[in-house]
Amino acid sequence: MTVLADEVTYDPSPQVFADQETAASLRHYGQSLCHTPGFHCQVVSKGDTWYSLFPDFQQREMVMRLNRTNVALEYRNWIVVPNDFSTMSYMNMSPLPAHRDTHGTPLLVVNLALFAFGAYDEQGNLLYWGPVSAGAETCEYVDGNCRTITGKFKVFRAEGGECTSGKYPLETHGGAPMPYCMYFHGGFALHGSTLSGFINRSSGCVRLFYADAKWLYERFIKVGTRVTVEN
Repeated sequence: MTVLADEVTYDPSPQVFADQETAASLRHYGQSLCHTPGFHCQVVSKGDTWYSLFPDFQQREMVMRLNRTNVALEYRNWIVVPNDFSTMSYMNMSPLPAHRDTHGTPLLVVNLALFAFGAYDEQGNLLYWGPVSAGAETCEYVDGNCRTITGKFKVFRAEGGECTSGKYPLETHGGAPMPYCMYFHGGFALHGSTLSGFINRSSGCVRLFYADAKWLYERFIKVGTRVTVEN
């Protein structure tokens, strides 16, 4: 099995926090959450699993989403955790504003810097948010980068759980699973996948948790829905 490299090696002890309150540490959005009131960073020890640390399903889901990852915990050496679950809800953990001017139509906002999406209704209220990861800075298999395009778009095609890529893998000229794909510009789409946590690995698409991709496809996205991708 290929190990997914962690984006940083970071000792989340209080002394390290005090010594590293610098621009260098705050460049990493995940690390910045460790400094946010109401949260702390917790060391992941060998043998820890999501279930062993958070046997409660809702708490486990909250922490996975907070850390923008749905892969095995063995690939991380620290995670961000709420100080008190009893005072925290999933929606008030959103890094996106609770209201945004949508000019009277539904709007899907993808914020690449916050590794998050937000679904806003006609009145501009945030209905739901979730983790994302996006295109890598460099791609070994193409000439150039795989960065996700930014700007204002509209969904022009959407398919269900059986959606596959028409391009990747390159050697087979497509076939990679892209469940609940929602195309918004050329070959750029949102779709369900694995997320490694505060790191971009895709070939340009916006990756979502599978449940979030399904929710968007079934309950929010239509052909013509506006999408804003910002950084």
